[in-house]
Amino acid sequence: MNSAREGGNLLSQAHQLSGRVFSRVLKQHGIDELNPSQGRILYELWKEDELTQTELAARTKLDKSTLALMLDRLAAAGQIERIRDPSDSRKRIVRTTESNRKLHRAYAAASEEMTEIFYRGIDRRESDDFENTLRKIIANLMKGE
Repeated sequence: MNSAREGGNLLSQAHQLSGRVFSRVLKQHGIDELNPSQGRILYELWKEDELTQTELAARTKLDKSTLALMLDRLAAAGQIERIRDPSDSRKRIVRTTESNRKLHRAYAAASEEMTEIFYRGIDRRESDDFENTLRKIIANLMKGE
């Protein structure tokens, strides 16, 4: 009997599968211009618009160079804009555009559908335990960075 833990492999599989399913769900909701990784950034901006790139990196757990590249693509697509922080010209503030804010409702519906798919057959206690465990894993991984 193999006693090796499979958590990392299982998380990787869940990440890959959920990305593919979410891409399909986004397309069904008429959102072809965003991928799930970009949605992670926009999700944070829809919760609180006008965040610094440092704040976005912390909230999305993306490294700064990866985030910068993704923000470049989102800006080129007209989804976000970066402006200078009036209190510190070295900082950039990221905010959504008007055209992006129009996508928010469709994206929220797609996210709700994805949540239903994700938690199908899992009761509230199990999902709470699962999310708490994931938070602990994320904290452990952040300590190892």
